[in-house]
Amino acid sequence: MGFLSPNLWITLLIVALTYVGVALGRFPPLRSNRTTIALVGVGLLLLTRQLAFSDMGSYLDIDTLVLLFAMMIINANLRLAGFFGLAGNALLRLTRSPRLFLALEILVAGLFSALFLNDTICLMFTPLILELTLAIERNPLPYLIALATAANIGSVATLTGNPQNMIIGVASGIKFLDFTLALAPIALLSLAGIWIVLIKIYPQEFSKHSTFKIQPTSRVPYYPSLLIKCMIILALLLIAFLLGAPVAESAFIAACALLITRRVKPEKVFAEIDWGLLVLFAALFVVTGSLEANGITAILSDLTAKTGLVNAFSLSTISLVLSNLVSNVPAVLLLRPLVAGLENPIPGWLTLAASSTLAGNLTLLGSVANLIVAESAARRNVRLGFWEYTRAGILITLFSMVISVIWITLFLW
Repeated sequence: MGFLSPNLWITLLIVALTYVGVALGRFPPLRSNRTTIALVGVGLLLLTRQLAFSDMGSYLDIDTLVLLFAMMIINANLRLAGFFGLAGNALLRLTRSPRLFLALEILVAGLFSALFLNDTICLMFTPLILELTLAIERNPLPYLIALATAANIGSVATLTGNPQNMIIGVASGIKFLDFTLALAPIALLSLAGIWIVLIKIYPQEFSKHSTFKIQPTSRVPYYPSLLIKCMIILALLLIAFLLGAPVAESAFIAACALLITRRVKPEKVFAEIDWGLLVLFAALFVVTGSLEANGITAILSDLTAKTGLVNAFSLSTISLVLSNLVSNVPAVLLLRPLVAGLENPIPGWLTLAASSTLAGNLTLLGSVANLIVAESAARRNVRLGFWEYTRAGILITLFSMVISVIWITLFLW
């Protein structure tokens, strides 16, 4: 197929429009969101015969979809059990000063995001942070920025921390423990960078002599039997991960075990599932698959191979730019064939995982986790503006990306 063939350009046009729509999140004046835009993109590819209906199933990454679905079920049970509320209350009891609270918040958000989906952590912890800071008349903005950026950075450390890592884990076959040992140091050092940046940007809030007494929030409802069950199954799941068991299969079995219950109605669990996100992923798999079907992916891979310039710096730069143009999950899907074609792809996969996630901290629109924090705050009449976030996000991203490139170049590539 020639580079200027009509089919190729039609495919490129439809895919480009789809990705622009997904990046914007809407197409005014239509009532649309990222999921509907991606589905319409698939429909246009079918209508223009750029994609065969019978081939759609072959482009779906079932392992990634199953893993994401399973983690949603696990997180839903943890929410229903009251786990996140208890964890937030415990955090408040340990706090004596703004600086200490910021450090603990960053550490807890980062750790929990490594174990669970980063979006979930932002969804559950934003109301707690707002309730605390507003009650004692502190500026909530630096703490909200810390939550969003720490959730993104912490999720770098594991295959289950965020959706793009799940995609990379399935595509690369990297073991859970190997992935964590490779990227956890980047996450830990980058979390420290959040604290440093916010202390410098908000000197009045984080004065060395500033102290406050935090009262924990009102009694958090929780359900001991479900909580204990979740903890046991989670412990077994982490052991399975560390022993090298297939990540998607292990998570699915754990989710199924949590669905065996006498108390929790299935409707409550399934109401917590983000079905739109699952459909969005499926549609994006098909849209990206059309590039492969029409030879575009092969052309890009050949051009990259001929230049011989793929390294930790160049791949991180491409990922940073692309992730902020079309969002990190679409960026990973677009770069997946390129990385798979490298002579030694494992360092490439690790670079892509780190850079695509860290890139999400650059602007308020860089990741779904950022938007969750901003929208949740807006409902409490707290405005986390684009530039308010971005002035910290740029420095945090620069700090973490430099650490990532140096670490990967010295020890992984």
